[in-house]
Amino acid sequence: MSQFFQIHPESPQARLIKQAVDIIRNGGVVVYPTDSSYAVGCQMGAKSAMERIRRLRQLDDKHNFTLVCRDLSQLSTFAKVDTAAFRLLKNHTPGPYTFILNATREVPRMLLHPKRRTIGLRVPSHPIAAALLEELGEPMMSVSLILPGEDLPMSDPYEMRQMLEHQVDLIIDGGFGGLEASTVIGLVDDEPEVIRVGCGDPSPFESH
Repeated sequence: MSQFFQIHPESPQARLIKQAVDIIRNGGVVVYPTDSSYAVGCQMGAKSAMERIRRLRQLDDKHNFTLVCRDLSQLSTFAKVDTAAFRLLKNHTPGPYTFILNATREVPRMLLHPKRRTIGLRVPSHPIAAALLEELGEPMMSVSLILPGEDLPMSDPYEMRQMLEHQVDLIIDGGFGGLEASTVIGLVDDEPEVIRVGCGDPSPFESH
């Protein structure tokens, strides 16, 4: 049975954040809100937790997890960021964007795109996600909470509780979630590339 924490979406209770992070550190799978939609995440490199998330979402091993980071300096430990990319990231993080960048050697192998050494990273601006990452002190591996056969992410914490209570260790209820995943921007080549349009405005990244 999973635990169910009601955490205030604007001023998260420190005690509950701490308990949630203990669950993550112990290899748990956690559903939590971000500034785009709810996501399901686990500790970086926790293999069995990753497998459970893959089973839950019915993902094959080609599907990339996103590394969700606390801030830009944490992000640059795991991605190669040149000056142009840094400027874009500085202007648009935290926010509802996932950036595809070339990975550094710090990134666990199992997180990398099998063909290219790239990684998706994001810095969410949701207070609950930010508090979890602050307490954890390292990025979390995450994917959007979109169930098999569905197009939209789950948004109702009570429905999550009914459907997922035997498949995850913790569901954080931070109120209703958004129905769009993040906007995905490729920053691997010289020109930014809009890969998926979600709830972040893609226009700053489109070549004019």
